[in-house]
Amino acid sequence: MTELYKPRPQFEDFHARSLRWSVIVAHRRAGKTVACVMDLLTSALATPKPQARFAYIAPFYSQAKQVAWDYLKHYARDVAVKVNESELSVELFNGSRVRLYGGDNPEALKGIYLDGVVLDEFADMRASVWGEVIRPMLADRKGWAVFIGTPKGKNAFYEIWKKALADPDWFTLMLKASETGLLPEVELADAHKGMTDSQYEQEFECSFDAAILGAIYAKDVAQARAQGRVTRVPYEPSKLVSTSWDIGQADATAIWFYQWVRQELHVIDFYEASGEKLPYFASLLKSKPYSYDTAWLPHDAEHEHADAEKTYEGGLRSLGFRTRICPKLPKIEGINQGRLTIARAWFDERNCDPGLEALTAYQWDYNQRHDEFKNTPIHNWASHASDSWRYLSVSLKVDELRPKPIKYDLRGYV
Repeated sequence: MTELYKPRPQFEDFHARSLRWSVIVAHRRAGKTVACVMDLLTSALATPKPQARFAYIAPFYSQAKQVAWDYLKHYARDVAVKVNESELSVELFNGSRVRLYGGDNPEALKGIYLDGVVLDEFADMRASVWGEVIRPMLADRKGWAVFIGTPKGKNAFYEIWKKALADPDWFTLMLKASETGLLPEVELADAHKGMTDSQYEQEFECSFDAAILGAIYAKDVAQARAQGRVTRVPYEPSKLVSTSWDIGQADATAIWFYQWVRQELHVIDFYEASGEKLPYFASLLKSKPYSYDTAWLPHDAEHEHADAEKTYEGGLRSLGFRTRICPKLPKIEGINQGRLTIARAWFDERNCDPGLEALTAYQWDYNQRHDEFKNTPIHNWASHASDSWRYLSVSLKVDELRPKPIKYDLRGYV
């Protein structure tokens, strides 16, 4: 295997490290994925632990397969006794196993243990996946972790980088294109011509200060925090609780819980889970101490089937819930309404934290060829909570309480 891989000089210190925790901030095409796949394999071969387990986690399962699977199979070909295409894993002759996962379905990770893990493009993952899911997996085996990626603003990846720089127990490595020499200067100059300065600084010079392209709700959530509207917002038992749903059959289902209290919109709870059926969510709602009003559903809930006989809306009704279909509006109009709703809402800081995290990460897609934003957001882990928030917003009867709608220029989100 070692004959198949010759590390780039920039990664030699990384492979020689002895520290448990590492973070690598690297420019595009620096070779960080190959280096980390090899690090997983060499660790899996060298470990004395029986039945050792190592993982590479990308923001999406499909992304893990596309980015790392061919590398893993290639470099493991001489030491693997089993290659499992269906679960994207290789088992080595010493009983160790290396497997690829997606951070978009953290529930699939629960219950396993890990001796080492690489989190690729951590800036694109839900930050809570680390503390709530992955870190506990490393505890009993004293496993190690490597965070790698390219900056995307001052988010959780930035916080980890900043913490690592101040902590001697962390290995840190930053690779800027202007310093590594891995890409020809003529290629970098050509790339810069086709990108904004912020894009180039972020992608090739590893700048955490570059503007986040296309952030949709980030400024609105930041303003809510600055105004003290993200705080402790308790459930008011004398008021009914409405819910808004974004339904995923094979994807995540996201639900916001909210009340009207003294003409204030109190958002008291949020829940999201992947791969679960309607009875699971109905049971979840009934397990909470809330008295419910309307469950607002997306327009496809009257067509999508929860089982062989009932639509999702019909299934919820049969389980005792009052339902309504959310008005169908153009997505841009719904998003504008979502911004206005954030501007007047109060959020429970604990229960709503995962949802607010998603709203902050929600972005417009970007057409690099035409140097302009598309009219559609990026579909990623943040989409489900954000779509559910959009349904909440367009269903509110708050015309007399909110300011008149205003038009937003997409470039204003840069």
